[in-house]
Amino acid sequence: MTTVRSPATESAMPRQPAVPPFAVIPGAQVQEALRGREKQIVEVVEETYRLHAAGDSVNPPSSFLRFPDRPSSRMIALPASIGGGSQVDGVKWISSFPGNVTSGIPRASAVLILNDPATGYPFACLESSIISAGRTAASAASAADWLSRGRPRPLRVGFIGTGLIARYIHTFLEGTGWSFDDIGVHDLSADSAAGFRLYLEQSGTTSRITVHDSAEDLVRLSDLVVFATVAAEPHVSDPSWFAHNPVVLHVSLRDLAPRILLASTNIVDDIEHCLRAATSPHLTEQLTGNRGFLHGTLDDVMAGRATVPADRPAVFSPFGLGVLDLAVGKYVYDEVARSGDLRTIDNFFHELRRYG
Repeated sequence: MTTVRSPATESAMPRQPAVPPFAVIPGAQVQEALRGREKQIVEVVEETYRLHAAGDSVNPPSSFLRFPDRPSSRMIALPASIGGGSQVDGVKWISSFPGNVTSGIPRASAVLILNDPATGYPFACLESSIISAGRTAASAASAADWLSRGRPRPLRVGFIGTGLIARYIHTFLEGTGWSFDDIGVHDLSADSAAGFRLYLEQSGTTSRITVHDSAEDLVRLSDLVVFATVAAEPHVSDPSWFAHNPVVLHVSLRDLAPRILLASTNIVDDIEHCLRAATSPHLTEQLTGNRGFLHGTLDDVMAGRATVPADRPAVFSPFGLGVLDLAVGKYVYDEVARSGDLRTIDNFFHELRRYG
């Protein structure tokens, strides 16, 4: 076990480029680095949105690997580069196999590779399903805060879809100061809904917990609605469900029919990224032939360039940016290195002389 400083930090120092040591950070260390730091991770995510909006990042479109014999499954590569104080390059490689759930294992699995900006060499491989869930939850918690300003603070939250992402969103909401009188739960799987309810009870929440038989009942009784499903196409199409103008965290991106978005204030994380891959905003653009239904990005809201009126539903649809994975992954790397528990692999890179 070797303790090293961050290659990205050292790259700013005058020196000859050197091959960095290669570290592996397993899930237990990732989880420990994030535990109880929800406010800090939200700050990391918000600062990353600001850097991205300012052009201090590179975030090309995600690449999807799909399988003709397994149409519900996919793997996605999210390459990215981020500047600012945590300059780092890298890629997240994440798979989504919904069939895993029936086998009792999570749908998604992922790794994150961090690269040294000075040499291009990878310097860390991190278990990244937790990082992905954490950055998604931090983004959702940030949006819940910003989109709720100017309207009564939501006291009733409802979760449609009750997997890992829903659990992390609840953790990040409570970890950033939210409290609710009521928590609604709905899932097509009764076992999943029961499992999520058990998690909520064991989390120590004082909220009333209700498992709803229908998504409609949950939406109508919630001021803050979280969609965290594996839906491949819209399954909610009645705007009247949202007549009470809730804040909607449309994290799973494909739940809402275009007519819902056309009746709402729509905020995304990145316009170009969100309007692709058959997301609900993408389908709405195809239906209308324009992007006039979009009101801006979350950074626009944070900077005051976009306002969110209280007299319409407010929908946040985040595609999920690779720069967020890099920023949170770099935070985790630095925390593990600072703790003295960074595990490096000696001589991982072997051919280091051009001519032998």
